[in-house]
Formats: sequence, structure tokens, C-alpha cells
Amino acid sequence: MGKGSRQSKEGDVEVSGGADQEVLISIKSLTKRYPSSAEGERALQDLSLDIQAGEMVAIIGTSGSGKTTLLNILGGLDRSYEGSLTVKGRELRALSDRALSSWRNQEVGFIFQHFHLLDHLTALDNVLLPACLAKGEARAKIAQVERRARELLELVGLSEKIDVRPTQLSGGQKQRVAIARALLFEPSLLLCDEPTGSLDRQTGEEIIQLFKGLHQRGYTVLMITHEERLSEVAERVIRLEDGHMISDEHTGSQGGEG
Repeated sequence: MGKGSRQSKEGDVEVSGGADQEVLISIKSLTKRYPSSAEGERALQDLSLDIQAGEMVAIIGTSGSGKTTLLNILGGLDRSYEGSLTVKGRELRALSDRALSSWRNQEVGFIFQHFHLLDHLTALDNVLLPACLAKGEARAKIAQVERRARELLELVGLSEKIDVRPTQLSGGQKQRVAIARALLFEPSLLLCDEPTGSLDRQTGEEIIQLFKGLHQRGYTVLMITHEERLSEVAERVIRLEDGHMISDEHTGSQGGEG
């Protein structure tokens, strides 16, 4: 099931990620223009960078810096841009709508600030949602996928909340369900949009520790944030300002440590 080059186990849960530092994402001269701007105002301007498999990267900047626009492009949600974006050597913009949808389902785990859980479903059923949207083999092996969903809820510390609905969970517990959902198909990339933005400081720290653990197991974690506490645990910090990359710093942090 693993899609990276390193695998380990947490209980019965297989986890994987790219630990051999191959290039996972390559961005060349990426420019995004606002469609409503007569002057051609740019949300992103001539951005070029590579992200290695297994990295834990924080992309930070103030509101309007372009970080959310970049996340949407990286997640295949926006194909209206100039330049090149390849993931595992594939140009995302060249994929058909169906192929791109399948790629998002299987290869990308999205984690949002406001969780995006369905209140009428249990925690387990929320984790299983990507399987309901999957095609072919992934959909067919529903029993195997359900077993993995249960194991992932145990991994994030919610084994006793499997049958509980989101309205009965705390903010931190909701985010843990969302993280388990993102991990269901062993994604190559975890895209996290302000993942601690709706949490109090203590709960946010617990979620940060969970991300550090996932990175230590080999997952590629890319966090869009304005919070310095997230950038402090990343091994690489990219700063955006007015659509420009103003710095790209390798911090030396190992993510999974301390």
C-alpha cells in the first residue's frame, strides 16, 4: 500500500513516505494572475522551487501573500496558471479531469483549518469518505480500507471515539479525525491549510506533535500557515510576500525530534 520509499509500522498501521530525498514536487516559473485584474495583478510571481519527498515544509506569509493560492495549485484545485508544476514527474495541468480527481483522492491528503467533517457521520465514516469517492481497486477492497480506517483512528488517539459524531468531539479531536481521513490511502503528500488555526494553544501543540510524528515516519508534510510555532518545527521554511518567495531556509529541525 505504501507509496514512498520508507515504511514502518505503528501497531498494524503501515506508514510510508519518501525518505531518500527524491524530488516530489518541482515548480518552475509559476505565475498566477488574478482573472478580475485589468492590470494583470499576480497572486504568485515567477515562483521556482523543488520539494523533496519526506520533507516537512512550512510556507508562511501574511494574508494576501499567495500561500493559499499556492496550496490550491499544489493540490490540483487550480490549473489556471503559467509555468510548470510536476509531481512525481507528472505535469498536473496535463492530466484529464478524471485523472486529476483520482490523483487528488489517492495521492494527496488534505487537512483544513475547519476540519470539513460531516456531522451526520461517525468518526469512522468520516475517515472512510475518500473510499466512497475512489474508483476501481480502492473502492472494491472496502473491508481492508475499513480496517485501516479503524487503525488510523487508533494511531491518532481516537480508538474510543470511532462511533461518535463530530458534534460530540472537541476541536482537537475533530482535527485528529481529519488527519486520519487524510492518511487513508497512504498519500504521497499531506497538504495542511492552517491546521492549528481553529485550536487553542495547548490543543494546537498536540496536533503539531502529531504532525512531527508523521514526518518522522516518512510522510511529506507541507503546511500553509501564518503561525510561527508551526514554522519552528519544520525542517524548511519558505516565506512568501505579495506573491514572491522572499526566503527559503533549511532550519536543521528534524521534525520528529523533541
